[in-house]
Amino acid sequence: KNEALDILGDMTSGDEVGLIGFSDRSELVRELDTDIDSVRSAITEIEQAGFGATRYMPNLRLADQLLEGSRYENRAVYLISDFQEAGIQDINEGWKLSPGVAFTGIDVGEEESSNLVLTDVRSPEQLLEDATEQQILARVRTTGTLYLAQGEVSLSIDGQMVDRVQVDLGERSEEVVNFTAEFDLEGTHEGEVRISGDDFSVDNSYFFTVDVLPKIRVLLVNGEASENWFDDEGHWFGLAVSSTEESPFQLDTIEPAALSAAVLRQNDVIALLNVGDLSSSQAVAINNYVQNGGALLVAPGDRVNQELYNRQFGDISPAILQNLDLLSRDDYLVIADFDRRHPILRPLDTDWSARFQGHWSMLPHEEADVLMQFDNTEPALVERKVGDGSVMLFASAMDLEWNNLPLQGLFLPFVHQTLRHLVQPETKQRSYQVGDVFSLEPSGEATSVTATDARGDNINFSNDEFVITATTPGLITAEVDGEVIRYAVNVLPEESNFARTAVATIYDAIINPDTNPIQSREVQTAQLIEELERPQRLWWWILSLVMLLVIVEAVIANRTYR
Repeated sequence: KNEALDILGDMTSGDEVGLIGFSDRSELVRELDTDIDSVRSAITEIEQAGFGATRYMPNLRLADQLLEGSRYENRAVYLISDFQEAGIQDINEGWKLSPGVAFTGIDVGEEESSNLVLTDVRSPEQLLEDATEQQILARVRTTGTLYLAQGEVSLSIDGQMVDRVQVDLGERSEEVVNFTAEFDLEGTHEGEVRISGDDFSVDNSYFFTVDVLPKIRVLLVNGEASENWFDDEGHWFGLAVSSTEESPFQLDTIEPAALSAAVLRQNDVIALLNVGDLSSSQAVAINNYVQNGGALLVAPGDRVNQELYNRQFGDISPAILQNLDLLSRDDYLVIADFDRRHPILRPLDTDWSARFQGHWSMLPHEEADVLMQFDNTEPALVERKVGDGSVMLFASAMDLEWNNLPLQGLFLPFVHQTLRHLVQPETKQRSYQVGDVFSLEPSGEATSVTATDARGDNINFSNDEFVITATTPGLITAEVDGEVIRYAVNVLPEESNFARTAVATIYDAIINPDTNPIQSREVQTAQLIEELERPQRLWWWILSLVMLLVIVEAVIANRTYR
């Protein structure tokens, strides 16, 4: 600021001055004006440097465009910066300042610098209750011209110190620190990893959030229960859902006769496996359950009657059951195609080797999505959103009677991904960097949104989409229709690299070869004085020469007389 004010101090009445304050984009723009006092006030009111990235070239282009409107030929750009090397991207694209525009770089950076920075932190974004201990990894790096070898890294969860570790980099430039943390309580937990040991605290913290969700309550309605596991329709499905202590699911199994509206309301997702003898009241209860936000997975088997199924569930089913297709022992179908972008199948992007000898031919609903197909082009997995809920229809069974899918390694993750998708929406991004533009309510359905930034100040929205630009590291707290959501914002790692570039590097890259150096008023005055004095010095030499001739003539005359 002082350097900018000094430049203004050299201006005189009638001079035009513009001002650009920038990071990776221009944040303060004052077009050319002769009101130097107003520009001086604008500079004085700048509070402090921001946390954003640095980009020189776009803002130099803007400065050049502003100067195009000047009525003076003597035009110049003054760049006041610490000339961070990370900011000179696009410098070699060949762009130059306009002919006649001079450039002066004023370096306000320090020659020596030292810094310890957290370049990356890896933490879980979402967990379920009873999850085991979680690992949190923090990468520490030393930057700057002076090497710092030692520091301390600490982990805090919800404002409470969990652990601290002494770091000795030795001859290394970085090190990874491993923390162990437990997240026992349901809800959103706020985390902070902090590094100490340097004098630059701006980039010493890394913020994150962890959501702990309750276990998903799964109700298995077993349409062909048996004491013999190999005849039990729900045996393999049950193993996949709850075979380990760390399972994200809480499984309850009933037979169709026990199904009621009250039982449905106590669960997050219902799995109907080969259920074909439901009453009309039970079917109505399932329809209402889905319409009101429930999730339903259907795997029809040989006990299902297509006419009864289509009549009872036609309003919510992803497809109409047409006919049962049972192949001979030596014949089978395989999964030939699937939607690799779908949240269920994206993590399972591999070949499906399961063989299917029995399946239901289905006609998908016009509002449904076919997620998987057999090699005869018939749908194998269909999804449909109904009301506030969703339904998934699998064309075959979930046991070994019609296929060998339960014996495949993909079966367990397939079941888990399906149940998660039906109950939990896809995880939304909650971690951002300074300069990112994002919405605090990405669904677009909220009626009330309020938020405070990392400093606790209220955020005023200038749009109906609740889109903001992250400007300060820390945690943003938003209340969306009464639900509290927290977003973590961190500094850009590249901005913690204090490597600098020479002013001459930028000068050589952008100065136009047709530009003659513009001299200051002091230099111009000195040149004018010199031009005025030059004839005077010439007359002095002429006068001296005349005097010398007179003296010589007198000497010669005296000698001749004698």
